[in-house]
Amino acid sequence: MRAIPWDELTQAAQAVRKRAYAPYSNYQVGAALLAEDGRVFVGANVENASYGLAQCAERSAIGAAIAAGVRRFVAAVVASPGERPATPCGMCRQVLAEFPPSFPVRCVAEGEARVETTVAALLPGAFGAGELAQVRAPSSPGRVRAPSARAPRRSSD
Repeated sequence: MRAIPWDELTQAAQAVRKRAYAPYSNYQVGAALLAEDGRVFVGANVENASYGLAQCAERSAIGAAIAAGVRRFVAAVVASPGERPATPCGMCRQVLAEFPPSFPVRCVAEGEARVETTVAALLPGAFGAGELAQVRAPSSPGRVRAPSARAPRRSSD
């Protein structure tokens, strides 16, 4: 296994952070994700006036990687403003955990402080495919049965 290019990943995360769309909070975050094949995917947070529709930098980077056909990752860097590094939110932790095995995550800020962790440490006991396998329909192995959508019945009065 080759060494993780932490400086390159950090520079990529810091550069994309400056392009984040954060007109409401002004809290710009960037993420750089190193794929197993050596490619680096970046993402920035994208806010929305309807706060719940915001997209975090980590999920933006994952989306870029998935769109390129990548499913295996080696490392991630999350760059945030201020002196204290921010770690991924709960939603991002769950999305990162979707792509095992666990990999190192470095969180950096504008100062010298940083947080070194792993996806597994960020979200111990993550919900995953194993939990879904417990409820798979016996007649369709490998598939989760979706509820059927029926049109409401009209009364004939």
